[in-house]
Amino acid sequence: MKKVEKQRILILGGSGFIGNAIYKELLSYFEVHCTYCRQYGAFSENQVFHNFCVEDNSMLLLLNKIQPTLIISVINGDYNSQFEAHQQIVNYALINAGCSILYISSSEVFDGKFRHPSYENDIPLSQTVSGKFKITVEKLLLETIPLQTAILRLPMVLGINSPEILHLRQCIRHQATFEVFPNLVITTTTINKVCQQIHYIINQSLRGIFHLASNDMIHHEDLFREITSKMGDKMPIFKSVFTSNEDRYHAILPKKNKLPISNQITVAQVIEESSLNEEIMSIK
Repeated sequence: MKKVEKQRILILGGSGFIGNAIYKELLSYFEVHCTYCRQYGAFSENQVFHNFCVEDNSMLLLLNKIQPTLIISVINGDYNSQFEAHQQIVNYALINAGCSILYISSSEVFDGKFRHPSYENDIPLSQTVSGKFKITVEKLLLETIPLQTAILRLPMVLGINSPEILHLRQCIRHQATFEVFPNLVITTTTINKVCQQIHYIINQSLRGIFHLASNDMIHHEDLFREITSKMGDKMPIFKSVFTSNEDRYHAILPKKNKLPISNQITVAQVIEESSLNEEIMSIK
């Protein structure tokens, strides 16, 4: 891909699983800066990583220091502090019209809807604190700076180094309990595909709401049983958790803003990639 010198990207939450993967994807093509909070070692030694804790530091000072043309928000922390930080991001973007925002949201914004899968233009409804907060930030950005905003909603993000797959491997190794939800229908993706999709969205300067999820759905229990079967003969102790007698959907699907086929993914591809070991992936 063509290297774009002028694009200066700030990833808020660049030390986390998703944020750090995005950083590694974009590093060779853009000028990338990241934030980390209360984590030292490699991050503190990297000059493009800036120590920033949303509860303690001023977002506006950070933005004025780095002067990004693109802000990717994957930040965590106290919800009130996070909201105030996003208000400051909006204020910065209003003054700097050339700055765009990619907000990494999730399927949690629909966790109050469970009868059907959800699409980009569906009205969000959540029953959890996390989901309600993400809806609030989405609304703030879409109502104040819609032409500078892309909302990227993610499903469960897997991959060989994802927290969920690492936990599954530990449960297999120690014959421990791994919870599965037989009546929960979900979509999923991999961290590699998410990074590829975000790179495409940046290059194409896309705006709007995107569901970066698989094109098809699967029951939560079936997903992890299939991944485990592909990993080898050993199994964890699967503990089935029933939240209702009928199928419940925690699935987001792309419909209006579908990316090109090369940037799409299926459940089968997620299973295949998540069941590989690190050695095989590094060779590929």
